Amino acid sequence: MGNSIIEPHREDFPLLMSLDAAYLDNAATSQKPYCVIDAERDFYKRLNSNPLRSFYDLSISATDSYENSRENVRKFINAKSTKEIVFTNNATSSINLVAYSYGLSNVKKGDRIVVAISEHHSNMLPWQMVAQTTGAELEYMKCDSAGVYSDEEIYRCITPNTKIVAVAVISNVTGSKAPIEKIISTAHANNAVVMLDGAQSVPHTKTDVQQLDADFLAFSAHKMLGPMGVGVLYGKEDLLEKMPPFLRGGEMIESVRLDRATFAELPHKFEAGTVNAAGVFALSSAIDYYNNVGIDNMERREQYLTNYAYQKLSKIPHVNVIGSSDPYNHSGILSFTIDNVHPHDVSAVLNQDNICIRAGHHCAQPFLAHLGIRSSSRASLMFYNTEEEIDKFVQSVASVRKLMGYGD
Repeated sequence: MGNSIIEPHREDFPLLMSLDAAYLDNAATSQKPYCVIDAERDFYKRLNSNPLRSFYDLSISATDSYENSRENVRKFINAKSTKEIVFTNNATSSINLVAYSYGLSNVKKGDRIVVAISEHHSNMLPWQMVAQTTGAELEYMKCDSAGVYSDEEIYRCITPNTKIVAVAVISNVTGSKAPIEKIISTAHANNAVVMLDGAQSVPHTKTDVQQLDADFLAFSAHKMLGPMGVGVLYGKEDLLEKMPPFLRGGEMIESVRLDRATFAELPHKFEAGTVNAAGVFALSSAIDYYNNVGIDNMERREQYLTNYAYQKLSKIPHVNVIGSSDPYNHSGILSFTIDNVHPHDVSAVLNQDNICIRAGHHCAQPFLAHLGIRSSSRASLMFYNTEEEIDKFVQSVASVRKLMGYGD
């Protein structure tokens, strides 16, 4: 394939083929290809049994499909072992697991927790809870208006008493990439661990947790062509081994007596109750799809589309693109404001033109406040979007102020 831009593969996505609209809300959730939809249905048609519970053939087959899916996830992010792959409900659940299990067990009064100001609430509120519960200091690492974190700010915030650093690999507001390698190396030099939110990065760029030396990484299936209701937590085995279970109940135990219990080995001690086996099976199918098309090919197409959209959007009078002036530092996400027009009105106008975008604070209120705005509109792209959809989007944005009664 070389460096050529791949085709959008829209024929693989039934909703895209039937939807009379431009779907530009992929940072919220991606569309699903036939193979993912078929996989979830196939599990219930062919494999439906409670995995990890019984020794009859059907249950063994369900268990095998579940654990084979875990191996597929492991390879996708290059974890060392399947013991480091924990299935959850979503990225939010994964981060909360770390906050309650690792955070409350390892943070005490006088320690510091560092959270990037650009975080989604899901990687902020759990750490507020840990700080409030333990008496630890909560420090926010500040970026500039382009979403860039300087070395000086990283060194200022991450100190010898820092225990946890929470940061998203890619911002869900600006699409900017955080200097993850610098943050991780600085944290490790101070004996701190890093909680990476990969919800916006894992679906769009190759992720290698060993190369990153990542401690924890959370992401969601539904943002990467998979089903809703499935999340992944990657954690280094030595860290997970020392952490107490987050939830307690069926299947996460080795033995139970009236007064005590011993817990199952990794990763099962963190997967209490009946698991979403069909969803995990469908996530594995989504990963197969990524492998077949090639995540590098997808990323190149998304970079091309982002540049195409940025160049057109940034030339519209009274439209202000949030974040970097470099379109390649937006990673498929273009948040913007229109002078004197509320983002909800922008979204309503675009909806009338059959264009789906997000409007609001994007679950990142402190970040928007840091940037001096209350809310924005957001278009977010996936490799299956087209230039024609972007043209339609840009044309609709350009019409907003006139439709709202402004002469220009």
